[in-house]
Amino acid sequence: MTYQPPVRDHAFILRDVLNIDQHGDLPGFSDAPFDVVEQILEAAAQFTGEVLAPLNTVGDKTGCKLDPVTNTVTTPPGFKDAYKQMCEGGWTAIGSDPAYGGQGLPHVVNLAFSEMSSSANMAFSMYPGLAHGAYSAIHVGGSDEQKQTFLPKMVSGEWTGTMNLTEPHCGTDLGLLRTKAVPQADGSYKITGQKIWISAGEHDMADNIVHLVLARIEGAPAGVKGISLFIVPKFIPNADGSVGPRNEGAKCVGLEEKMGIHGNATCVMQYDEAVGYLIGEENSGLKIMFVMMNEARLGVGMQGVAQGEAAYQAAVAFAKDRLQGRSLTGPKNAEGPADPIIVHPDVRRMLLESKALIEGGRAFLFWTALHGDLSHVHPDPAVREKSSDYMGLMTPVLKGYLTDKGFQVCSNAVQVHGGSGFTEHFPVSQFMRDCRIALIYEGTNGVQALDLVGRKLAAKGGRAVMTFFQEIDQFIGENDSDEALKPFIEALGGVKAQLQDGTMWLMQNGLQNPDNAGAASTDYMHLFGLAGLAYMWALMAKAANAKIAAGSSDPFFTTKLTTGRYFIERILPDAASHLAKLKTGSATLMALPAEAF
Repeated sequence: MTYQPPVRDHAFILRDVLNIDQHGDLPGFSDAPFDVVEQILEAAAQFTGEVLAPLNTVGDKTGCKLDPVTNTVTTPPGFKDAYKQMCEGGWTAIGSDPAYGGQGLPHVVNLAFSEMSSSANMAFSMYPGLAHGAYSAIHVGGSDEQKQTFLPKMVSGEWTGTMNLTEPHCGTDLGLLRTKAVPQADGSYKITGQKIWISAGEHDMADNIVHLVLARIEGAPAGVKGISLFIVPKFIPNADGSVGPRNEGAKCVGLEEKMGIHGNATCVMQYDEAVGYLIGEENSGLKIMFVMMNEARLGVGMQGVAQGEAAYQAAVAFAKDRLQGRSLTGPKNAEGPADPIIVHPDVRRMLLESKALIEGGRAFLFWTALHGDLSHVHPDPAVREKSSDYMGLMTPVLKGYLTDKGFQVCSNAVQVHGGSGFTEHFPVSQFMRDCRIALIYEGTNGVQALDLVGRKLAAKGGRAVMTFFQEIDQFIGENDSDEALKPFIEALGGVKAQLQDGTMWLMQNGLQNPDNAGAASTDYMHLFGLAGLAYMWALMAKAANAKIAAGSSDPFFTTKLTTGRYFIERILPDAASHLAKLKTGSATLMALPAEAF
């Protein structure tokens, strides 16, 4: 089975659901009319399907190799050449600023490419993915000189980037970090400390690696208020921007043995008086790093969808090919010894559940990414404010909900394969192993849920969630009399009421006892995810109905409607369960003393 990039589905969302051409007069969008976007999608599918996908198993089996003498890492066979092709094709520059050699296209278009590359080869796609995050942090927080020095090479892909947050004793609680920065007479700093789990921290595909490192300047305040951000390059650039001498104090001293993403170098980075350059103001590092982290969280939500898509495709291929038993309603493959397992209702349940979650999740991701674009380039301040609010509110939902569901889809794919899925003869075990990290890194899903209920809901007096409720109410009001859309409108109205109920409960009970908010957070995040997907399925159903009403007999649209009805009938009822659980509060959850576990 080979991965087939879902170009048709991407095109449907971008053209028919989001109608990106309506923004054609805005910066970035003016260079991306849909006919151009369609060509980009086709080219992206060819590159990811033909170049990256064949290397996925290679990367998994071979992994990365560290030379302990030179502290250099060799990536799996084929990775270096594929990365070169990626750079030559301009794929590293799609969404980047033209001032630094980027193409300046909307980030939602870049996300479509990123999904394809992640489905094709998640471990490989993390190298350019993290580099783009580092680019974004420097773009927002760096000085003009830093931008001119580092960004053109990062946009071209000649240099990659990393984010260095976690230390052996602290991950989520960054206030505990110990890496220190000592000011030097020339304005640079000496950085000393150890960082762990640094994805793409050392490799042989680029000429330089630009590490972004969180550290504490001597004498800085304790906790998160005293954290600064530094550029610590593997090689120190010369005045003309070329690669200069090795930054001897910055080294990879270990590679992690991991469950998955073997093709990505997950490094232990040791900094011993390495040369570093402060980004932005002293003690404001976390604010700048959050630019990278928020972009990464949206990207991790995308990874959940991407691995789910690849696993779903593999499961469908297997279910159509594997002969086992007879249909409950009589043979469907009368000439053969048995029927393909896709005739069995329970196999169809797993496949349809996967299809509904992936297609709804993809739409939710693209819808949010479009708001990210509008938050930067729309001329109306009210639109920019709403879109910025949505980005803040939806990011933890997308990261947490879509990775949970992506892993569930991968698990379903293994189940569809039966015993074959548990072996390494088929690709689904790798998809499941690779996907598992997405629930953990860039802030575990429990942390995402806490961020949602603890910070994002209450931000600006709850403005973002209230705006979302109003948007859904407006959509329902505008389409209430549409008979063809009625099941979707009713379902959306129902789950919106449940989400509103859960939100009010949290506002009343979370302030009274913070443990209530913590206990409810994961169920609330899943309830929010279901509401988001219900809205997306209503939007997609409306677009599909319009195509059918206009005379289209393309089965793509009827299939879309059937998949959406499955979501309403068999997945959306979970919302009631999440609401009931979150409203039980924290009393029982917190009742046992630690020694009782």
